[in-house]
Amino acid sequence: MNPSQRIDRMIADLADWRGRTLAEIRKAILEADPEIVEEWKWMGSPTWSRDGLIAVGNAHKNKVKLTFAHGAGLPDPDALFNAGLEGNARRAIDLFEGDSIDAPALTALVRAAIDYNWTKLKKNASTGATRHGGKKA
Repeated sequence: MNPSQRIDRMIADLADWRGRTLAEIRKAILEADPEIVEEWKWMGSPTWSRDGLIAVGNAHKNKVKLTFAHGAGLPDPDALFNAGLEGNARRAIDLFEGDSIDAPALTALVRAAIDYNWTKLKKNASTGATRHGGKKA
């Protein structure tokens, strides 16, 4: 089973609000860039990467957590981050039952994470990689 199929199964197995929330998060993330790669890491966590790790999703008993690997370095004009604010690198979004997701703001945050990965982690311009939208850096 590939990582996307594992994430599909995880969402289906979460037959409550957490599955629906994780599905909405996943959709917003994947809409940010067609080259985002879904992975399954750390004994059962869906992750999304593009030129480096973007975010990890987890369903807990009472919340869904989306942790951005380099969230502390990202602009957050819509104030989506509400957890891990004291960390030097990571920032997270904790969603509880009844919370709504601002999908356009989340997609913009994912694009900012891709730009961060591109500029901070992939400085070697000779790789020929492109940023979202097909633009060269």
